[in-house]
Parts: sequence; C-alpha cells; structure tokens
Amino acid sequence: MKRVAGVRGQFYPKSCSEIEKMIKKWNMLLDEKLSDKKLLKEIPRAIIVPHAGYIYSGFTANFAYRLLANSKAKRAIVIGPSHHVYIDGMSGSRQDSYETPCGDLEIDTNYLEKIKKNFPIEFSQKAHSVEHSTETQMPFIKHYLPHAKIIEFIYGKADYRKIAKLINELLKDRDNVVVISTDLSHFYTLENAKKLDNICLNGILKKDISMLDKGCEACGMIGIKAMLQVAKEAKLSVDLLDYRTSADASGDKSSVVGYLSAYLK
Repeated sequence: MKRVAGVRGQFYPKSCSEIEKMIKKWNMLLDEKLSDKKLLKEIPRAIIVPHAGYIYSGFTANFAYRLLANSKAKRAIVIGPSHHVYIDGMSGSRQDSYETPCGDLEIDTNYLEKIKKNFPIEFSQKAHSVEHSTETQMPFIKHYLPHAKIIEFIYGKADYRKIAKLINELLKDRDNVVVISTDLSHFYTLENAKKLDNICLNGILKKDISMLDKGCEACGMIGIKAMLQVAKEAKLSVDLLDYRTSADASGDKSSVVGYLSAYLK
C-alpha cells in the first residue's frame, strides 16, 4: 500500500523541479544571511519544524532540514498532530511507501512492528490519508535524507509524557532522527501573534514545559512538550533557528500564523 500525497499542489508544489527550485532559493538566502556558518555543521538528533504552505513556512523548515542532513540518518520518525480525524492516542502508518513529487520514501513497517510491542499504537488509515502536518515534511526528507526510511506518527488526544517515552526509546538508536511538526498561533494580528509566540519560543529554549501553558497556542503542543521532556531527561540542548509569521510572505499583518524551527542535539 502507498500513502498517496494528498496535499500535493496545495501546501507544496506538484512537481519535483519546483520543490527543488524552492529549496535552492532558500539555501541561497540562508548562505547570504547567516553570519555564523559553523551552525550549518551541527548534527541534530531531532528538529521542530512548521507544516504550513511552503510559500509561508518553507524557509523556516528548510533551515532545520539542512542541518538534519548532516545526521545521515537511516530512519526519520515524523510526529505531528491530527487536524482532521479524531485519534485517541497515536496512530502509526502501516503502509509500505510514502509518495512525494521527487520519489517515494519507504515506510519502515518492520521497525514500527517492533515499537508496537512496547507502545500502544493504532492505525487510522483515514487520518494518515489526509494529514498535512506530517505530509509536508516528506519532500524535505526525500531531498535531504533520500535513502532514509520513514515512520509517520499522528497523535490526537494523548499524554505528552507517553509520547516522550516513545521518543526516548527512538533516540537510543543513533540511526534515528525525530521530526516534531507544529505551527504556532493562528489568526491574530502580527503584534498579538508575536506576544503569544514568544511564550512558545521562551518555553522551548528554556525547556520549560509549564511556560507553554501560559499562552503558547502551538497546534503541535503535545509534540513540543514530549520533545522538551526528552531534552531534559537526555540532557539535549535546544536552539532556535528561525521564527517568522505569514506576514513575512503575504504582507498582511491583520491575521497571521506563526512558524518556528529549532534543533536538538
């Protein structure tokens, strides 16, 4: 079974060549603007990235994936919130491959079955067929880690501490990297969005989970909390790479969405 690209042509271009053009442009901008080039040599164990349309959040996400390429990981585990289907807990894709405009990625179903022996993971095919929070990550993985296998996890009503235990187990394998998908505040004025998003940014940088409950409105809050719990337990450092809003692309400051990227090592 193949997980067909459901938001191709909506959140990101239909063609591989258009995606490659975008990535090339973002990297040129990054090379021009980044003062500390040593940052590009970092090797993350995990990243936090947005999942909006590429024209809005692509640069932000690409920054993190450019670093993730240094890991040369054999397996990328993508964890994102369910936006369309109710899930009690977590769902892991049991399909065989994942379609992207630049070629399919292999889903590591054997590894998933091993994980399921110790963690309660269901399979909601409907959720996996329409979820953009995870799908938008796949073209980046195909570009930067073309030979990696992937696992897609989508969560709904879930305890972040249980997801943290799963991530802890995943990161014991040095061949694995974890991708946490989230956007930040939605549809506030630019001024108010930045106030709310700063709570998210400070909570992430300080690894302070309680701070996130004081106004952060990330749609992937559970994933962020789980990753921060792991960072505290495993003594991983957390560094911010980029923050921006949709206003940077659209110019509309009246109703914006916030995006961040960060890496953990």
